[in-house]
Amino acid sequence: MPFRLKLQGSLWRDERVWRWVWQGLVLVLVIAGAIWLVDNLLYNLSQRGLSLTFDWLEQPAGFNIGESAIAYQTADSYARALVVGLVNSLRVIAIGLVLTTVVGTLAGVAAFSENWLLRQLSRGYVAVVRNTPLLLQLIVWYFPILLSLPAAQQPWHWLGSLYLSKQGIYVPWPQTPGWLVLVIAVAAVLFVSWLGRRRLRRDLRWFYGAIAAITILMLLTQLSWPQQIQPGQIRGGLRLSLEFTALLLGLVAYTGAFIAEIIRGGILSVPAGQWEAAAALGLTRGQTLWQIVVPQALRVIVPSLNSQYVGFAKNSSLAIAVGYPDLYATAQTTLNQTGRPVEVFAILMLTYLAINAVISLGMNGLQNRLQRRGGR
Repeated sequence: MPFRLKLQGSLWRDERVWRWVWQGLVLVLVIAGAIWLVDNLLYNLSQRGLSLTFDWLEQPAGFNIGESAIAYQTADSYARALVVGLVNSLRVIAIGLVLTTVVGTLAGVAAFSENWLLRQLSRGYVAVVRNTPLLLQLIVWYFPILLSLPAAQQPWHWLGSLYLSKQGIYVPWPQTPGWLVLVIAVAAVLFVSWLGRRRLRRDLRWFYGAIAAITILMLLTQLSWPQQIQPGQIRGGLRLSLEFTALLLGLVAYTGAFIAEIIRGGILSVPAGQWEAAAALGLTRGQTLWQIVVPQALRVIVPSLNSQYVGFAKNSSLAIAVGYPDLYATAQTTLNQTGRPVEVFAILMLTYLAINAVISLGMNGLQNRLQRRGGR
């Protein structure tokens, strides 16, 4: 009996046991709150003669979508229309994340340039864009800038390969075989990088350069160049609508300014002794930055980039301000026609949650890898 009392007393004072108890209580409260909210929602719907259903997704949408990356007709279902909006959103997010990373990195690194003008341009860009609302920037990009382009009959053109008009922006674009070349080249680079990590070859820079040169040459041979067949008609290349361009430019410029500050802060977090040691070894400022400082700063930069990437995905819903038919705009039209606010907003919330979860998982995986490798 004394042994049993002693055992009970030790469990009573065990901090780990209390941790589990409190976590269990919080979980029970969260589940109970969720059940209460759903029950009240269903009750309110039943009081109005409504029920929670998604059968309307199979009904014909009946509205047109101005821009679609996949086949769509007005006779298609609401589910198809929402998929079209989702694909349009993913186009902006995927392309924008790459471009905003490049813009932010260049602007952040330019803050440490020895060129006075370049430093001031970087600081001015960050100061202006960060302190201006994103919605206002989108409107400025669309109405005063892009809508001021000439008519389709007399487009601006540059070297016969870039056409700008109210009809859209036409740029060179690789044909289908070009994508295959790009995929093969990326796979080859990853394989060579794996070989380098396995230390089968120590110096593979020449091989990277050869692959890059061959890839560029093969892509150039597969490019489809836009050509003006007659006034108002351009054939070939890739057409970017003014709405897509305005949304992409606005989001990239806005998020790039925040990423520039993240890059600058990450570089400043590296001790100044690293710069001095690299200079003593005879490394140039550029070599020191990219080979010594930036790899160490990545451990500070990547966690903050995660929040900016997630913010980029959420801010893409402002596409409705410039008339781009993204997921939110398509869902808004669907809501107006079906009168199903609960179901439509549930689809929106779950979709954006899934997109942001994928981004966060990828960035967390990158952060864990950097921590294991010491930021190298």
